Amino acid sequence: MENVKRIVRHLLMTHWRVRRAFPEDALRAVEQAIVASESSHIGQLCFVVEGALSLSSLFTGISARDRAVEVFSQMRVWDTEHNNGVLIYLLLADRSVEIVADRGIHARVPQQEWDSICRQMEAAFRLAEYQRGVIAGIWAIGEHLERHFPIRERGENELQDKPVIL
Repeated sequence: MENVKRIVRHLLMTHWRVRRAFPEDALRAVEQAIVASESSHIGQLCFVVEGALSLSSLFTGISARDRAVEVFSQMRVWDTEHNNGVLIYLLLADRSVEIVADRGIHARVPQQEWDSICRQMEAAFRLAEYQRGVIAGIWAIGEHLERHFPIRERGENELQDKPVIL
């Protein structure tokens, strides 16, 4: 029964509903938060929101975590010089957030820290405060990156700062 509810939620998640949750001004604010965060560390942040999964993915039972790992690879978040890329993935139909961190930062920050940030973001999303939730998550992740990857010299921006909608 839960799987049927999930399928219905995904079928009802339209592109319009994604844009309602993340209008242009919210996407700009998220991008500015990423830029501001990256000014204090050499980590690389990437934010991706996906409205819903395909029917084939739903029928195979793919989890938000599994999909986040796929997106991490597709967006090449793993391909940074210091292995310090971090993906914030939001599956809007499930209101589920996953943080996938590359091995350089994941080795320094325990999984429960990432999970805690995800739960805080999800709490904001339950209140339909998407912009606030994402920006709070960016700042929380940025604190870890600043602690473990402070700026010694400014390198190139390896991942786009602009949020991606799939």
